[in-house]
Amino acid sequence: MQSRSSSRTSVLALFGGSLLVVLALTWLWGWALPLVLFLVIAMVMGHEFGHFITAKRAGMEVTDFFVGFGPVLWSTTRGETRYGIRALLLGGYVKVPGMTWFDKIEPQNEKRTYRSASYPRKALFASAGSIMHVIMALLIAYAALVFVGHPDPQRVTIGSFTKWQGHALNAAQAAGLKVGDQIISVDGHTVNGDAILADVIKSNAGHEITVIVERAGQRVSLRATPVDGRSVTVKGKSEETGNKPVGLLGIYMTNPTVHTSWLAAIPNSFTTVTSTIDQAAHALVHVFSPGEFSTLFHQVTTPAAAKSTVAQTTRPVSIIEVVRLADQAAQSNVPVFFSILITLNIFVGLMNMLPMLPLDGGYVAIATYERLRRRGNTPYQADINKLTPFVVAFVGVLLVLFACTMYLDIAYPIANPFH
Repeated sequence: MQSRSSSRTSVLALFGGSLLVVLALTWLWGWALPLVLFLVIAMVMGHEFGHFITAKRAGMEVTDFFVGFGPVLWSTTRGETRYGIRALLLGGYVKVPGMTWFDKIEPQNEKRTYRSASYPRKALFASAGSIMHVIMALLIAYAALVFVGHPDPQRVTIGSFTKWQGHALNAAQAAGLKVGDQIISVDGHTVNGDAILADVIKSNAGHEITVIVERAGQRVSLRATPVDGRSVTVKGKSEETGNKPVGLLGIYMTNPTVHTSWLAAIPNSFTTVTSTIDQAAHALVHVFSPGEFSTLFHQVTTPAAAKSTVAQTTRPVSIIEVVRLADQAAQSNVPVFFSILITLNIFVGLMNMLPMLPLDGGYVAIATYERLRRRGNTPYQADINKLTPFVVAFVGVLLVLFACTMYLDIAYPIANPFH
């Protein structure tokens, strides 16, 4: 048994090593990356904690609760459970005896195994990780709504101006518009979104329009004349091309941030998470479609396809790109950063509930099948060995998907969308 002093030494060594890693990452890439990595690890451990607490509450024996895989860096035993950290922080696990009917269990311990639990307890234990992802997403959504706020899509303000080559001022600056102005209406059209403003400006190249803005609590009426974008050059390139004139004022539009009250944030956080679940479910179906795999192979083998704007905005990404985007968002756009964390939790939660081993959904599917086949008090014992070909094929698909997305994320990273 590990002595108390050696255990304390191990904890101090682990803490010191972790601190050095954090300092190195901060020095090389800034403060945001260590924060993102910490939150990803916390998300994974939240998943495992869901399994842990439901197993304990169901009376199951939990022998291990570990962060990471591979060699053990530190561990301690409390009661019947060994807690610890392993070298490869690529996940975590909770070990409960008797996950299959082939595990050899001592007779006196049989009643506390997973396989001896009732169907509701099995289903809850297997689903608990994904349930925790939904709970974490709800908490993040609530915090974002109350403390961070979110862009109001029906209000448009001027975020910055475009610098036109050969012009001291662009059309918006010449008209007297200022950064921070909220645009109320344009040429008689009430502005309740980016699309209306953009349409009116683009269709009035060379024609004077009336722009009403709110500035410091007062409404100001200004006259502006959009310039044909084909004649405007920014950083050596024409802003617009084609045969028809396209009006430009030279503004970057933003949506002002609004905060939600403590009470109103409760239903709104559920709305946010529900919407994210719907989007993630559709994305998950798309990711596993044959057409998407064909597109991924084409992008992997064709650099031009991988570099295209369409590919970079629609392709699935690996955890590498998720961490990179979250890092960039944390430094530039905090509401989007929270949105990425919500989406990541929901996507991982849904992914884990796919009804195939070794995912959690596979255990729920097997437990459900055994319950349906049960007759009286005699439990039905499913032979999971028969699923081996399907499991191998499924894991192969996951590995191909992971390899393709990781390669694309490393070789052709998505351009920072916040610049």
